[in-house]
Amino acid sequence: MSNKSAIKRISRLKRKRRIRKGISGTNERPRLTVFRSSKHIYAQIIDDEKHETMVSASTCGNEFKETGARGGDKKAAAAVGKIIGKRALDKGIKKVVFDRNGFLYHGRIKSLSDGAREAGLNF
Repeated sequence: MSNKSAIKRISRLKRKRRIRKGISGTNERPRLTVFRSSKHIYAQIIDDEKHETMVSASTCGNEFKETGARGGDKKAAAAVGKIIGKRALDKGIKKVVFDRNGFLYHGRIKSLSDGAREAGLNF
């Protein structure tokens, strides 16, 4: 890992710690957390009280592959947002707390949250 990428990773982890101090998922309002890599994007809805993942979706899943989108762009992130929103509504989850996981709120992260809102999630 080069020095520049190490600094970026450390900065993201610092932001993540700072954000997570104030965010916690409950049974009534679980936490929607997002992780992005260079090729894929992942989203989970987590109940922090029970320490369990209630719903998850990613660009690696079968339902995403049926959409025909590619794995690493904003269209793919919006598709994952719609998938996780639909799965959450099927489980009876309507309100969530959004955890951007230290990533800046633009690009793929923003597209995923917009897709989840379109699907019917409130945050």
